[in-house]
Amino acid sequence: MNDLANETMTAPSNSSQRLDFNTPALLRKRRSRALKDRMARWYVSIGGLAVLAAITLIFFYLAYVVMPIFSGASIEAKTEQQPAWLAGEGKPLMLAVEEQNKVAMRLNTEGHVQFFAMKDGSALTNFDLPLPEGATITSHSEDQPGSRRTIIGLSNGQALVFKQNYAVSYPNNVKTITPVLQYPFGEDPIALDPQGRPLEHVAMNLNGDNLIISASTGNELHVLSMTNEENEFTGEVSQSQERLNLPQMAEPISSMLIDPRQQWLYVFNGKSAASVFDLRSKTLNGRYNLLSGNAEVTAVSPLLGGISLLIGNSLGGIDQWFMVRDNDGKSVLTHIRGFQMSDSPITQFMPEERRKGFMALDAKGNMGIFHSTAHRTLLVEKVADGDAVAALSPRASRVLVESNGTLQTYKIDNPHPEVSWSSLWGKVWYENYDEPKYIWQSTSANSDFEPKLSLAPLTFGTLKAAFYAMLLAAPLAICAAIYTAYFMAPALRGKVKPVIELMEALPTVILGFFAGLFLAPYVEGHLPGIFSLLLLTPIGILLAAYGWGRLPERIRLIVPDGWEAALLIPVILLVAGGSLSMSGHMENWFFGGDMRLWLSNDLGIAFDQRNALVVGLAMGFAVIPNIYSIAEDAVFSVPKSLTFGSLALGATPWQTLTRVVILTASPGIFSALMIGLGRAVGETMIVLMATGNTPIMDMNIFEGLRTLAANVAVEMPESEVGSSHYRILFLSALVLLSFTFVMNTLAEIIRTRLRKKYASL
Repeated sequence: MNDLANETMTAPSNSSQRLDFNTPALLRKRRSRALKDRMARWYVSIGGLAVLAAITLIFFYLAYVVMPIFSGASIEAKTEQQPAWLAGEGKPLMLAVEEQNKVAMRLNTEGHVQFFAMKDGSALTNFDLPLPEGATITSHSEDQPGSRRTIIGLSNGQALVFKQNYAVSYPNNVKTITPVLQYPFGEDPIALDPQGRPLEHVAMNLNGDNLIISASTGNELHVLSMTNEENEFTGEVSQSQERLNLPQMAEPISSMLIDPRQQWLYVFNGKSAASVFDLRSKTLNGRYNLLSGNAEVTAVSPLLGGISLLIGNSLGGIDQWFMVRDNDGKSVLTHIRGFQMSDSPITQFMPEERRKGFMALDAKGNMGIFHSTAHRTLLVEKVADGDAVAALSPRASRVLVESNGTLQTYKIDNPHPEVSWSSLWGKVWYENYDEPKYIWQSTSANSDFEPKLSLAPLTFGTLKAAFYAMLLAAPLAICAAIYTAYFMAPALRGKVKPVIELMEALPTVILGFFAGLFLAPYVEGHLPGIFSLLLLTPIGILLAAYGWGRLPERIRLIVPDGWEAALLIPVILLVAGGSLSMSGHMENWFFGGDMRLWLSNDLGIAFDQRNALVVGLAMGFAVIPNIYSIAEDAVFSVPKSLTFGSLALGATPWQTLTRVVILTASPGIFSALMIGLGRAVGETMIVLMATGNTPIMDMNIFEGLRTLAANVAVEMPESEVGSSHYRILFLSALVLLSFTFVMNTLAEIIRTRLRKKYASL
């Protein structure tokens, strides 16, 4: 048996008895392992490429939605018309188009009104204005855009006000539009010039029941205020009139306008001057020179809402003016912005009825499409040979042009004129503002509203919220990560790190809810205590550490090495309790009982309950776990050989930390900061619920803000699909994505360079 055992034990030493590693079982196992490796490699590669493809598709989809807002306008000519009735109609005075683009109106110099079909130019119905015997039309003007009211001045010193209206009915379930003329102040013309001279220029404005009419004969100005009053018991309507005596002009009058609030009367006299009268005080506000050089005013018109004036000149330029309060509180006519259409005189303006855009015609038949707020020229194209008269439909989708005895309809495609790079990112001078500003205000109660779609305050709010959140989170998270990974006992680290990382599981909507409903009012009522807490906590920790270091060694050795941090818990609780309990007393001692009023009245610092301080505290709490976890892993992953080698060479633990450990871990720490910053920039629910959502540009920590992400969350459900507002919200998302992409790219470049630089440590 022993011999057999010895023979068996020595058998492997024989070369003929070596183990065979190419058995079928091992070969199958190796092939299976290789197949699994290839599958895993392909799975990871395909997954990574799929993620990149998804991000790329998201980017291109956002760009696809956003790009149309930067496209210009286009027009398409329809079939030219020359209906039979047009031959004997005389010269056109004005054209108009109803809202459905079905019916158009033409007024000629003889006072004949012809309604016709837009589609084929066929005549529908006609009216003759009730002109006095022997009187002819010498001037005309329209009220504010969209009012459909017109005033004509007559050769006998009288004026007639009429309104075009369109009654919609459905006989036999067929939609029928019936045009009518109405005379809101009667069919009898209104006498303006007592001497019966021809009215060379007229203007009107109806505000409620009060009508103001102005007219000129030479350099004489006639202004009449009329009011219709209805008796509540009998229903009878009585009319009262009042002549407004204003200072007379020294030069012949060329045009005039009345603002819709009936405060200002703009009288254009001479070649390039305007006199502004205050109708309430019946005084001259001032005389303003509108143009320089040899240019002359050739066309004037109000913009939608009547606040802005459009001034066209003989050199093809267009300027926007409106009243602005100066430093002394006086309203002065101010030049806001200008456009250059061509080198020919501007002959007609056609303001849009729903937006702050307008169209213009010049003497050569060129037509331009513009938007005032965006300061954008969308299109300039020739539509006629020589002089023409045009009308823009209420929806700005059709324009009707009469030139050389023919009618031509153009279809307009101009969906997003109110958006430009300057209006999105630059200061814009909006109506009723004293200076250019960055403003986001996407909705309003009426169509006179000027859309304010600046992304600057939203971007500023995003960076402001991220700044204050990182100001709190970055020092705490990085210092905690370094201490936990380098100094703390492993047993204590095993308890502290999971607790901090568990904070990341808290839903941000809960944090936002807590910050908005509890933290914001608490901070407002305990401002001295909050600031004392932020200032005294590090001082208390340093004093506690100093005192601990001065204790006898036998006492300090009682606490195991790496457990000293547990002693800071009562210190922090004591400092917090003392600071917050003394808040009311400090407020009485130093701030007259109310720190908020002291900030507002004595320092001029505005205070909003839901402000950047609350956001910094709440969002900083949410960002800390992200930064801490990554930074702690980076510090803890520094090879122990580097630490032990440094200590062996005589370096202190602090020197080892600052000159070896942190430098080696710097790529990971930097990545942690960038990921935390990305989280802060993209945070939605906390800033949505804790900031007040006020889109202002103010670095004041006590003021609110609105971020890009919160703005998308608030306004996207209310936006019309495909509208400019809708696409700008997608642009906000694209800006966030681009910012994150750029920041991550820079972070990766810097992290790679740091890793190469300190790889030799």
